[in-house]
Order: sequence, then structure tokens, then C-alpha cells
Amino acid sequence: MSSETGPTPPSDRIVGLDVLRGVALLGILLVNVRVFSMPSVVLTNPTTYGDLTGANYWVWLAGHVFAQQKFLTIFTLLFGGGVVLFTRSAERRGRSAVGLHVRRSALLVVAGLAHAYLLWYGDILVAYGICAIAVVIFRDHAPRDLATFGVVLLAIPSFIEVASALTMDPAAIADSWRPAESVLQSEIEAYRSGWIAQFDHRAPTAFQRQTSGFFGYSAWRVAGSMLLGMALFEWGVLTNDRSSQFYRRLILVGAASGLPAILVGVWYIEANDWAAGAALFWRQFNYWGSLPLAGAYIGIVMLFCRWRPAGLATRALAAVGRTAFTNYILQTVLATSIFYGHGLGLFGRVTRVEALGVVLAIWAIQIPLSVLWLRYFRFGPLEWLWRALTYGERQPLLNGRRDSGADDGRSRTDD
Repeated sequence: MSSETGPTPPSDRIVGLDVLRGVALLGILLVNVRVFSMPSVVLTNPTTYGDLTGANYWVWLAGHVFAQQKFLTIFTLLFGGGVVLFTRSAERRGRSAVGLHVRRSALLVVAGLAHAYLLWYGDILVAYGICAIAVVIFRDHAPRDLATFGVVLLAIPSFIEVASALTMDPAAIADSWRPAESVLQSEIEAYRSGWIAQFDHRAPTAFQRQTSGFFGYSAWRVAGSMLLGMALFEWGVLTNDRSSQFYRRLILVGAASGLPAILVGVWYIEANDWAAGAALFWRQFNYWGSLPLAGAYIGIVMLFCRWRPAGLATRALAAVGRTAFTNYILQTVLATSIFYGHGLGLFGRVTRVEALGVVLAIWAIQIPLSVLWLRYFRFGPLEWLWRALTYGERQPLLNGRRDSGADDGRSRTDD
């Protein structure tokens, strides 16, 4: 297939962007493992299940402060930047940019639905695909307008939750904030059972996330973050095109504003003894604190890529980023095989420290596997299939030459 009509080859990639995507993908598992291994409510209220003392408390605290929503925010920002990358690449090749983008996003929705209903309810691909179709119409707007509109969208779920907290009776969310023991046990029994029995919990949970959860929260957060990511891409922040001084300042300002907000939130909910009346307020601290802290992480990654552009860690993380779609699904396959009843059946049986050990074990599989795969193949298997279906043409899979996996961080890719 001619390079004038197909996707950009792997040798023309933005390495800083690939590394950032790899870091985000690996970091997301630090949070997702909580709901892979325990009832889903622990993601919002960790006091509902499992030991939360000693080392287990510190593992939760570190995950909440440094991981929860931070890596997912980065992943979403990158997806927004990818909208600009993909459409401009298609336009340069004389293809229908919006048509290809809509097709590509629709395929992601289909993959997400399969992921959610067949494997794990916590899928993000459906929301990404739908929101990507919506935000593409803004791709030619000025970066400042994109960022402003993005922040406005981000504020909507926060406004809804604060308004609800000020007006509703805390008893209205008591059942969802601290479910009855019978509800927790029902979920535990489902995921300790076989694949078919799990469907009784997985299907309604996935449906709720894709309906009321999407329109009440995810759509605004995801679309707003994508628009912000489009602006950051235009400003050169995601492509390592800004000065080192800019990234150092981003780290300082991001950490100095994000960390205090998140830590104050922890103090607030603990001072209120994890009461339902404080729940909707406390979510705001991390909701907003995660944004500047994610910015600090972006600065760290970009400076690291400049410091070690061809280093072992850079190449390894870039390999994970280049196969992020495959690795995202692989995380689900590995985690559910460990925790669910069709595998080892450890759901609800591990501590938070032990769950962290599982994360490290999965990383130990994914990182070298990604590097090894890309020695022989141009794309991850799901990336290859996604491209082939998007362009309606068979894509080359085998490497024609060995790709270094690193460059000056300023070449361009289409994803």
C-alpha cells in the first residue's frame, strides 16, 4: 500500500508522545486494579471493603494522591491530541479526514462494547469513541478557544455534584456510598463464579456507565479533557516542542497546585469520618487537583525524553505507548484471569498491598512483551486491525527494518 494513502510509518513518530502514552497506560492499572480485585465501590469509598490500615492504607493513599484520575487524564489528553494528529495526517494525504475519523471512532465504540460486556464493565473505549466523534468538529479552532471550552465542559459534572451536595439529603446517596453487606457479597460471588455468572453484574454495571454515568459525568470529563488535549497539542506541549524551562515550570506549578488540593481533600473526608454527606464535596478536590498534577507528569516525561532520548527506559515505555490499545485490553485479560472465577478466583481475597504486587507482575509482562513484539512487527495486533478496518485496506505488519524507537521527539505520526 502506498505511504501516500495509509497511516504514518512507525519511524515517523513523536517519541515523547509515545512515552507519555506508555506511562499513562501503565499508571491506569494502579487504579483499575482496585476494581479488578474488589467490589467497585472501593474506587470512591475505600472504607467499604478490605483492610485500610497500616501498609494497605499507605498504598491506597499513594494511589489516590498520585495515580487516581492523573494517568487517565493524561491518556484522555493524548487522545484529544491524537484527533488533531489523525485528521491532519489524513488531510495531507488527500483523504476524507472527518470520514476516516468517524469510522475509526465508531470502530473504537464497537471494541469498547465488546470489552465492557464480554470482559470488564470499567471500559473507557466507548466514551472515548463517542466523544472523539463530537470534538472533531472543533479541530480547527484556536488553541485558546479549545482550552476554554474544554474547561467549561470539565466544570459541568463538578457543578452538578456540588449543587446536589448542597441540596439533597445525604441519605439519598447512602446506599451507593456505603452499600449493604448483601450487595457487596453478591458482587463478590458473581466475580468468583464463571464467566456467564459474572454477566449478571457486568452487564447492568456497564449499561449504567454508558447511559446515566456517561451523560451525567463521563461525557463532560472526557470531551473536556480531549479539547484541552487538542489545545496542548497545538501549543506543542504534548510533542516536546516547548522549552525545558517551560516544562520545569509546568512541573513546579502543577505539583504546587495539584498536590495540596488533593491532600486537603483527603483531610476533609477523613475529618468527616467518610460520611455520605461529605462524599460529593470531597470528590471535587481530586477532580480538579488531578489536572495540574497530570500537567506536572507531562513535564517530567518530556524532560526525561530529552535527557535520555534513546535510553532503555525511553524505548521500553515508547513500545508500551505504541501498543497502548493492545496493552489496555491485555491488562483486562490478565487481571480478570487472576481475580475472576474463570481464572484464579482471587476477587475480594487480596489486600491492597497484594493487589499492587499484581500490578507489578502485569507490568513485568507487558513492558518486555511490547519491546519484543515491536522488534518484529510494525504495530500491536489490535492497532494493526484497527488501522486495517479504518482504511479499508490491509496494512503491512512485519517490520521491513529495525526501528530505533527513538528520535528527536519532533517527527509526526497519525495516532
